[in-house]
Amino acid sequence: MITVRRANSDDIARILELLVQVDMVHHNGRPDIFKGPATKYNESELKEIISGDSTPVFVAVDERNTVLGHAFCIHRQITDDHVLTDIRTLYIDDICVDENCRGMGVGKTLYEHVVAYARENDYYNITLNVWSCNPGALAFYESMGLKPQKVGMENIL
Repeated sequence: MITVRRANSDDIARILELLVQVDMVHHNGRPDIFKGPATKYNESELKEIISGDSTPVFVAVDERNTVLGHAFCIHRQITDDHVLTDIRTLYIDDICVDENCRGMGVGKTLYEHVVAYARENDYYNITLNVWSCNPGALAFYESMGLKPQKVGMENIL
């Protein structure tokens, strides 16, 4: 059985392992941009992120409390902008399911928990970025009902 809870400092070592997996997916797709193996946060940064009210981190765990996946979220709201409305957005900064647990419903359970959290806390929407070199993630997010909001483009010189 998979459950989702807020991450705590005991989860940091496992989260760091998952962050390497995330990086390697991106490194394998775009080695010109992503170093590998690496993590986007270190242990002290993770402690701060996990304890922050505006940066909730959720982990999916099994019955032994082993972390199978994570979702890093960030509260975003632009106020008093000349063009944009004041909507509250929950941005998913990073989501990962252990490569050995993919296809078992972990990602869906984790994402549905994030949606429930966003609804309970009166967010207008959930946003995230997905790299085009990660077609598996793109297909997953589309299956969860997400639709493109904007497209980033590049011209490598």
